[in-house]
Amino acid sequence: MAGDGMRFELLGPLRAVRGGEEVPLGPPKQRAVLAVLLLQDGRPISYEGLVDAVWGDEPPAHVRNLVQKYVSGLRRAFAGGAGAANAAGPVLAWTGSGYRLSGATADDLRERRRLIDEALAARGAGRLRYAGERVDRAEALWRGEFAEGLNAPYLAAERLRWREKRLTVVEARIAAEIELGRSFEYVHELIRLVAAHPLRERTVELLMNALYRTGRSSDALLAFEEARRRIADAMGADPGPALRSLHERMLRQDPELLASRTSPPVSAA
Repeated sequence: MAGDGMRFELLGPLRAVRGGEEVPLGPPKQRAVLAVLLLQDGRPISYEGLVDAVWGDEPPAHVRNLVQKYVSGLRRAFAGGAGAANAAGPVLAWTGSGYRLSGATADDLRERRRLIDEALAARGAGRLRYAGERVDRAEALWRGEFAEGLNAPYLAAERLRWREKRLTVVEARIAAEIELGRSFEYVHELIRLVAAHPLRERTVELLMNALYRTGRSSDALLAFEEARRRIADAMGADPGPALRSLHERMLRQDPELLASRTSPPVSAA
């Protein structure tokens, strides 16, 4: 938790909490300025860089006044409305080379990194159940889309990046559970993920594996055919080599597909 007890969160709508109460952060663009500053991890960002991050190529004519207004508004929020900065809390200052936010961090992002690192270490040691618990705790930190509701080019790009990171971690968790013999419990979750990401081949691959291991080989083959049609319609291409290889192995009923491993590769996470 940062500074004077202010906690900042970005895995969902931007939120700041102090003393158990949410801190008002002002209008959406002011909140976008704060989100961009938090993502700098204490590094200064130039005035031009901040404008580009928040407004893109077409900022309003009075953007300099807006930046000054939002910076002042954030300082008041950090000070708790007292009108003067709290030396123990977040400090937003101009360094000569740019705006720098110190004494503040995106706490949920930091916690997520720690949990994922612990999961990877546990997975490498063969402690798959514990690794899964760490991943579940990391997933529980999400309250919605990354920086949800904030319209800024920089945040839009970060939102896509974090969506991919989140999905990759979820896939790794499910892959480990399938290897531990828990395919049945994850079939419905995988069906939902495929519906949400119909062109994502890794998710289809996991669904096929889960179906096949629960005795639904015909459904697994059907999942491949449906994915093949979607990819052909959307991209005019065939599925990638991993998905095609899995399909071929299922057609020849490769016995290795039903074998559970005690320690899946660490790289999968």
